[in-house]
Amino acid sequence: MRDAYITGAGQFLPGDPVDNSRMIGHIGRLSPRAERLGRLVLRQNGIKTRHYAMRPDGTTDWTVAKMAAEAVGAALDDAGLDRKAATYLAAATTQNDFLVPGFASGVHAASGLGPIELASHQSVCASAMMAFKSAWLNVRAGEHDAALAVGGEFSSRYFRPDHYRGTATVEADDTLPGDAEFLRWTLSDGAAAIVIEPERPRKGLSLRIDWFSLRSFADRFAPCMTGGAVLGEDEITPWSHLPGKAAGEGAFQLRQDVDALYRMLPVWMGDFLRQVDEGRVVPDEVDWFLCHFSAKSLRDEMVRLATKAGAMIPEERWFTNLYDKGNVGAASIYLLIDDFLKSGRARPGQKILCAVPESGQCIMAFAGMTVMAGRDE
Repeated sequence: MRDAYITGAGQFLPGDPVDNSRMIGHIGRLSPRAERLGRLVLRQNGIKTRHYAMRPDGTTDWTVAKMAAEAVGAALDDAGLDRKAATYLAAATTQNDFLVPGFASGVHAASGLGPIELASHQSVCASAMMAFKSAWLNVRAGEHDAALAVGGEFSSRYFRPDHYRGTATVEADDTLPGDAEFLRWTLSDGAAAIVIEPERPRKGLSLRIDWFSLRSFADRFAPCMTGGAVLGEDEITPWSHLPGKAAGEGAFQLRQDVDALYRMLPVWMGDFLRQVDEGRVVPDEVDWFLCHFSAKSLRDEMVRLATKAGAMIPEERWFTNLYDKGNVGAASIYLLIDDFLKSGRARPGQKILCAVPESGQCIMAFAGMTVMAGRDE
């Protein structure tokens, strides 16, 4: 099989950065108690700024497909390719604009690309790694000479007060359960994309993709992050099983079981140690660790567990943009790759490890890469 390289990356983040003092204007006010809980969440996640596609008045010019199409264009420009060069598009998101058709179809329609092979991937943040691997394997197998992988999110549209008021979720004082309020203060909007080709460019840096690992542990965990469901004490009911009642029962709200999230940490760490045991990862030889994590508190616990296990990648080698770009779900790992390549820190020969732990129903994904110089350099 052929080698495959990331030869371009691009992103689209709507509007100006929104700091913590202004974010309530975009997601909307529910109650003073909700805002106090929000301030606690912000201390835990450490995010200082993020981007929203939703204006404070509740209007928008965007869909998640349109944002992803902007990122696709930026990645193609970065790779020096025109729209006709790409023949494969793998698209990832947590929540598409529609139930039907698929997300990749919407991105294709908005992107200006010609006829193209598609793959839609729907999960949470690990859906980006599913799309990434799909594009990588298609290039390696010789099916395509230029493939795109893109991730996008438009979470803020689900956080407006009208999505909560009048539903069974909201208490009498307009407060939400913690598992609903947590995500309002954690997730934000945007898109990012990468281009994968079988040959590195003549000039400039690229990333050779060396290996991939993605494993689900849904056999061990109930859903941890949900949307489109009503949570009962003993069961989770899909929205489609509640005709005429789903919205009133709060089925279309995003929920995060934070306790379950932390119970997944040892499982994610166990899969990291599997990579170490099998020789894919040598912690001391990783030059840059591009790890998607949703909160600083989660990172701190990951550091504690890795240190205890004797497999810690030194913290000065962790590259993150969480604190200024926020948690953008399926776009996050591509944002990390794009920002890293443009940071001036990449040097030929460096070993890069990408990691995406997903809390949806427990997935752990890794990609190992090497920074490459241009063919003529």
